[in-house]
Amino acid sequence: MSEAIKQPVGPEGIIQMQGVNKWYGQFHVLKDINLNVKQGERIVLCGPSGSGKSTTIRCLNRLEEHQQGRIVVDGTELTNDLKQIEAIRREVGMVFQHFNLFPHLTILQNCTLAPMWVRKMPKRKAEEIAMHYLERVRIPEQAHKYPGQLSGGQQQRVAIARALCMKPKIMLFDEPTSALDPEMVKEVLDTMIGLAEDGMTMLCVTHEMGFARTVANRVIFMDKGEIVEQAAPNDFFDHPQNERTKLFLSQILH
Repeated sequence: MSEAIKQPVGPEGIIQMQGVNKWYGQFHVLKDINLNVKQGERIVLCGPSGSGKSTTIRCLNRLEEHQQGRIVVDGTELTNDLKQIEAIRREVGMVFQHFNLFPHLTILQNCTLAPMWVRKMPKRKAEEIAMHYLERVRIPEQAHKYPGQLSGGQQQRVAIARALCMKPKIMLFDEPTSALDPEMVKEVLDTMIGLAEDGMTMLCVTHEMGFARTVANRVIFMDKGEIVEQAAPNDFFDHPQNERTKLFLSQILH
Protein backbone atom coordinates (compact mmCIF):
# COMPACT_ATOMS: atom_id res chain seq x y z
CA MET A 1 0.00 0.00 0.00
CA SER A 2 1.59 3.26 -1.09
CA GLU A 3 -0.92 5.79 0.17
CA ALA A 4 -2.33 6.24 3.64
CA ILE A 5 -6.05 5.98 4.14
CA LYS A 6 -7.82 8.85 5.90
CA GLN A 7 -10.83 7.77 7.88
CA PRO A 8 -12.92 9.29 10.66
CA VAL A 9 -11.78 8.72 14.22
CA GLY A 10 -14.60 6.80 15.84
CA PRO A 11 -15.11 5.04 19.15
CA GLU A 12 -12.44 2.50 18.15
CA GLY A 13 -9.80 5.04 19.12
CA ILE A 14 -7.46 7.83 18.11
CA ILE A 15 -4.68 5.20 18.02
CA GLN A 16 -5.21 1.69 16.62
CA MET A 17 -2.55 -1.00 16.36
CA GLN A 18 -3.76 -4.24 14.82
CA GLY A 19 -1.53 -7.31 14.56
CA VAL A 20 1.66 -5.22 14.58
CA ASN A 21 4.93 -7.12 14.25
CA LYS A 22 8.49 -5.86 14.02
CA TRP A 23 11.86 -7.55 13.70
CA TYR A 24 15.44 -6.35 14.12
CA GLY A 25 17.08 -8.85 11.80
CA GLN A 26 16.13 -12.22 13.31
CA PHE A 27 15.01 -10.72 16.61
CA HIS A 28 11.21 -10.54 16.86
CA VAL A 29 10.84 -7.37 18.93
CA LEU A 30 7.06 -6.82 18.63
CA LYS A 31 4.73 -9.82 18.44
CA ASP A 32 1.14 -9.27 17.25
CA ILE A 33 0.57 -6.03 19.16
CA ASN A 34 -3.10 -5.04 19.36
CA LEU A 35 -3.83 -1.74 21.05
CA ASN A 36 -6.66 0.78 20.90
CA VAL A 37 -6.36 4.14 22.64
CA LYS A 38 -9.34 6.45 22.94
CA GLN A 39 -9.00 10.21 22.83
CA GLY A 40 -8.08 11.54 26.27
CA GLU A 41 -6.84 8.19 27.56
CA ARG A 42 -3.63 8.05 29.58
CA ILE A 43 -1.73 4.82 29.01
CA VAL A 44 1.38 3.71 30.90
CA LEU A 45 3.52 0.97 29.37
CA CYS A 46 5.83 -0.88 31.74
CA GLY A 47 7.92 -4.02 31.66
CA PRO A 48 11.51 -5.27 31.78
CA SER A 49 14.24 -3.70 29.69
CA GLY A 50 14.04 -4.91 26.11
CA SER A 51 10.37 -5.88 26.31
CA GLY A 52 9.34 -3.68 23.35
CA LYS A 53 7.76 -0.76 25.20
CA SER A 54 9.76 2.03 23.56
CA THR A 55 9.61 0.36 20.16
CA THR A 56 5.82 0.25 20.43
CA ILE A 57 5.41 3.97 20.93
CA ARG A 58 8.17 4.83 18.44
CA CYS A 59 6.22 2.96 15.77
CA LEU A 60 3.34 5.41 16.26
CA ASN A 61 5.25 8.31 14.67
CA ARG A 62 7.44 6.18 12.39
CA LEU A 63 10.66 6.59 14.31
CA GLU A 64 10.55 2.81 14.01
CA GLU A 65 8.97 0.97 11.07
CA HIS A 66 6.71 -2.02 11.62
CA GLN A 67 6.89 -4.87 9.10
CA GLN A 68 3.45 -6.41 9.59
CA GLY A 69 0.07 -5.23 10.79
CA ARG A 70 -1.81 -1.97 10.72
CA ILE A 71 -1.34 1.30 12.60
CA VAL A 72 -3.90 4.12 12.39
CA VAL A 73 -3.20 7.42 14.15
CA ASP A 74 -5.85 10.14 14.26
CA GLY A 75 -7.64 8.57 11.28
CA THR A 76 -4.55 8.21 9.09
CA GLU A 77 -3.10 4.78 8.36
CA LEU A 78 0.66 4.82 8.75
CA THR A 79 2.43 3.55 5.63
CA ASN A 80 5.56 4.46 3.68
CA ASP A 81 3.93 7.60 2.27
CA LEU A 82 6.24 10.37 3.51
CA LYS A 83 3.53 13.03 3.35
CA GLN A 84 1.31 11.00 5.64
CA ILE A 85 4.19 10.34 8.02
CA GLU A 86 4.80 14.08 8.22
CA ALA A 87 1.08 14.68 8.80
CA ILE A 88 1.04 12.23 11.70
CA ARG A 89 4.18 13.71 13.24
CA ARG A 90 2.50 17.12 13.29
CA GLU A 91 -0.21 15.66 15.52
CA VAL A 92 2.00 13.47 17.72
CA GLY A 93 4.44 15.07 20.14
CA MET A 94 7.28 13.07 21.65
CA VAL A 95 9.50 13.56 24.69
CA PHE A 96 12.65 11.46 24.90
CA GLN A 97 14.81 10.20 27.75
CA HIS A 98 17.71 12.53 26.91
CA PHE A 99 15.87 15.80 26.09
CA ASN A 100 17.27 16.10 22.50
CA LEU A 101 17.40 19.91 22.68
CA PHE A 102 19.58 21.82 20.23
CA PRO A 103 22.49 23.06 22.39
CA HIS A 104 23.34 26.00 20.10
CA LEU A 105 19.81 27.45 20.21
CA THR A 106 18.19 29.30 23.08
CA ILE A 107 15.25 27.73 24.89
CA LEU A 108 12.88 30.02 22.99
CA GLN A 109 14.48 29.12 19.67
CA ASN A 110 14.24 25.42 20.48
CA CYS A 111 10.51 25.88 21.03
CA THR A 112 9.79 28.00 17.94
CA LEU A 113 11.83 26.08 15.35
CA ALA A 114 9.28 23.36 14.49
CA PRO A 115 6.16 25.60 14.49
CA MET A 116 7.91 28.03 12.12
CA TRP A 117 9.31 25.38 9.77
CA VAL A 118 6.63 22.69 9.88
CA ARG A 119 3.45 24.66 10.55
CA LYS A 120 4.74 27.76 8.71
CA MET A 121 3.85 29.89 11.70
CA PRO A 122 5.01 33.56 11.77
CA LYS A 123 7.89 34.14 14.18
CA ARG A 124 5.94 36.45 16.51
CA LYS A 125 3.05 33.99 16.79
CA ALA A 126 5.45 31.09 17.38
CA GLU A 127 7.18 33.05 20.14
CA GLU A 128 3.84 33.87 21.78
CA ILE A 129 2.88 30.21 21.80
CA ALA A 130 6.34 29.19 23.04
CA MET A 131 6.17 31.61 25.96
CA HIS A 132 2.68 30.35 26.80
CA TYR A 133 3.95 26.78 27.11
CA LEU A 134 7.15 27.78 28.90
CA GLU A 135 4.88 29.45 31.45
CA ARG A 136 2.77 26.28 31.46
CA VAL A 137 5.82 24.25 32.53
CA ARG A 138 6.87 27.02 34.94
CA ILE A 139 10.16 28.14 33.38
CA PRO A 140 9.41 31.28 31.30
CA GLU A 141 12.41 33.04 32.85
CA GLN A 142 14.72 30.55 31.10
CA ALA A 143 13.58 31.51 27.58
CA HIS A 144 16.79 33.28 26.54
CA LYS A 145 19.20 30.83 28.12
CA TYR A 146 20.83 27.85 26.41
CA PRO A 147 20.11 24.21 27.33
CA GLY A 148 23.51 23.74 28.94
CA GLN A 149 22.65 26.45 31.48
CA LEU A 150 19.62 24.52 32.76
CA SER A 151 19.27 21.56 35.10
CA GLY A 152 18.20 18.19 33.75
CA GLY A 153 14.69 18.63 35.10
CA GLN A 154 14.41 22.07 33.53
CA GLN A 155 15.67 20.74 30.19
CA GLN A 156 13.07 17.97 30.21
CA ARG A 157 10.32 20.51 30.94
CA VAL A 158 11.60 22.53 27.97
CA ALA A 159 11.35 19.36 25.86
CA ILE A 160 7.72 18.98 26.94
CA ALA A 161 6.99 22.64 26.16
CA ARG A 162 8.70 22.28 22.77
CA ALA A 163 6.48 19.32 21.89
CA LEU A 164 3.35 21.19 23.04
CA CYS A 165 4.21 24.17 20.81
CA MET A 166 3.18 22.02 17.83
CA LYS A 167 -0.25 21.66 19.48
CA PRO A 168 -0.29 17.87 19.18
CA LYS A 169 -3.34 15.71 19.77
CA ILE A 170 -1.23 12.92 21.26
CA MET A 171 1.87 12.99 23.48
CA LEU A 172 4.35 10.12 23.68
CA PHE A 173 6.82 9.94 26.56
CA ASP A 174 9.76 7.52 26.34
CA GLU A 175 11.14 7.12 29.88
CA PRO A 176 11.14 10.90 30.44
CA THR A 177 12.49 10.73 33.99
CA SER A 178 15.00 7.87 33.77
CA ALA A 179 17.98 10.15 33.03
CA LEU A 180 17.15 12.59 35.84
CA ASP A 181 18.47 12.87 39.36
CA PRO A 182 15.81 11.85 41.91
CA GLU A 183 15.17 15.40 43.09
CA MET A 184 14.32 16.46 39.53
CA VAL A 185 11.84 13.67 38.80
CA LYS A 186 8.91 15.24 40.64
CA GLU A 187 9.00 18.50 38.69
CA VAL A 188 8.74 16.61 35.40
CA LEU A 189 6.01 14.26 36.66
CA ASP A 190 4.04 17.26 37.97
CA THR A 191 4.15 18.77 34.48
CA MET A 192 2.87 15.52 32.99
CA ILE A 193 0.12 15.31 35.59
CA GLY A 194 -0.98 18.80 34.52
CA LEU A 195 -1.22 17.61 30.91
CA ALA A 196 -3.29 14.64 31.98
CA GLU A 197 -5.66 16.91 33.88
CA ASP A 198 -6.08 18.97 30.69
CA GLY A 199 -7.29 15.85 28.84
CA MET A 200 -4.23 15.18 26.67
CA THR A 201 -4.06 11.71 25.10
CA MET A 202 -0.82 10.27 26.51
CA LEU A 203 1.24 7.12 26.15
CA CYS A 204 4.11 6.93 28.59
CA VAL A 205 6.87 4.35 28.95
CA THR A 206 7.99 4.66 32.56
CA HIS A 207 8.99 2.79 35.71
CA GLU A 208 7.38 5.50 37.87
CA MET A 209 4.67 3.26 39.26
CA GLY A 210 3.28 5.94 41.57
CA PHE A 211 2.61 8.06 38.48
CA ALA A 212 1.02 5.06 36.77
CA ARG A 213 -1.30 4.38 39.69
CA THR A 214 -2.49 7.96 40.10
CA VAL A 215 -2.59 9.25 36.49
CA ALA A 216 -3.11 6.36 34.08
CA ASN A 217 -6.49 5.09 32.91
CA ARG A 218 -4.80 1.87 31.89
CA VAL A 219 -1.49 0.18 32.64
CA ILE A 220 -0.01 -2.20 30.06
CA PHE A 221 2.65 -4.75 30.96
CA MET A 222 4.91 -5.91 28.13
CA ASP A 223 7.44 -8.73 28.18
CA LYS A 224 9.42 -10.31 25.33
CA GLY A 225 7.66 -8.23 22.69
CA GLU A 226 4.14 -9.10 23.81
CA ILE A 227 1.35 -7.32 25.68
CA VAL A 228 1.02 -9.71 28.60
CA GLU A 229 -1.56 -7.89 30.70
CA GLN A 230 -3.48 -4.63 30.74
CA ALA A 231 -5.92 -3.27 33.28
CA ALA A 232 -7.04 -0.21 35.18
CA PRO A 233 -4.34 0.82 37.70
CA ASN A 234 -6.04 -0.50 40.85
CA ASP A 235 -6.67 -3.89 39.25
CA PHE A 236 -3.21 -4.00 37.70
CA PHE A 237 -1.32 -3.28 40.92
CA ASP A 238 -3.62 -4.94 43.46
CA HIS A 239 -4.87 -7.95 41.47
CA PRO A 240 -2.41 -8.84 38.69
CA GLN A 241 -3.48 -11.98 36.82
CA ASN A 242 -0.38 -13.13 34.94
CA GLU A 243 2.60 -14.73 36.69
CA ARG A 244 5.05 -12.63 34.67
CA THR A 245 3.23 -9.46 35.78
CA LYS A 246 3.32 -10.59 39.41
CA LEU A 247 7.07 -11.26 39.19
CA PHE A 248 7.75 -7.86 37.59
CA LEU A 249 5.72 -6.00 40.21
CA SER A 250 7.41 -7.90 43.05
CA GLN A 251 10.79 -6.74 41.72
CA ILE A 252 9.88 -3.11 41.04
CA LEU A 253 7.62 -2.32 44.03
CA HIS A 254 9.75 -2.21 47.14
